[in-house]
Amino acid sequence: MRDMKQRNAIISLALAGAIWGSSVALSKLSLGWLDATWLTALRFGVAAPVLALIARRHLRRAFNARVILAGAVGYGVTMLLQNAGIEHTSVSHAAIIVGGVPVMVAVVSAGLGHGRSSGVAWVGYGVALLGIVFVARGGGGGASSDGDLLVLASVVMSAAMIAVQPRLLVDQDAAAVTAVQFAAASLVALPVALISGGLPHAPATAEPVIAFLVLALLGTVVPFWLFAHGQKGTSAQFAGALVNIEPLVGAVVGWVAFADPVGVWQIVGAVAMVVGILLSTVSWDRIICAGLPQRLQARFELL
Repeated sequence: MRDMKQRNAIISLALAGAIWGSSVALSKLSLGWLDATWLTALRFGVAAPVLALIARRHLRRAFNARVILAGAVGYGVTMLLQNAGIEHTSVSHAAIIVGGVPVMVAVVSAGLGHGRSSGVAWVGYGVALLGIVFVARGGGGGASSDGDLLVLASVVMSAAMIAVQPRLLVDQDAAAVTAVQFAAASLVALPVALISGGLPHAPATAEPVIAFLVLALLGTVVPFWLFAHGQKGTSAQFAGALVNIEPLVGAVVGWVAFADPVGVWQIVGAVAMVVGILLSTVSWDRIICAGLPQRLQARFELL
């Protein structure tokens, strides 16, 4: 039963990361109609009622100060920073920078005393970060240091959210918690949107509207729910490691759909990220132990 629960958690987290990989591209297209603040407010404002309807029986229990605060800061402020960064950098750069989340999650989790990562996992984090550096070497495609730094700031806050979320999900329905957090995020972003730019203008074409609807429904409701569900069955560090699927998918989308520059360094970086994911998520101690004679397995497990 425990193995099945963990397997379901891994599948949920992996699917969430893969879907999130396309969200940067969808955000970039949506920014052709909405600015960064309105995109944040409306994205969560549209997604919240959908999840609230699904989890309506559990909403009252999920409605508490800690969940609301986490949603306001962890989703609202984080996405404001990320969208502002996406406006000023390329799709592939923004997606790849998100690869720093696992290391940040491990550091924050260790600081909060929520467990520690193995030495092999830390090597995996380092390899994944090295992949980010390789991809960033390419530049071009509308990338800028200011945009990259804004996305990096959102990564730090996102990592903190992943680290604290498991405690908020204890004895809670994942969809209900996520719905409350989405509503809080939207309420935080809405006054910022009104003050900074007034009401959004009418879209010139249908493309950014369609991209926004896909982002708000399929790119927000589904992956955030899946990720929250997956976090109930595994550690924050493991969940953070699987976030590396997002920048990998996002980079490929940027290269293919947005013609972002791709060369040797980008390819090497993508490979490094795959290796980093494997090193930081696979239970290498079990694999090594399984290959040892039974007499030595007990000694290895004590190390």
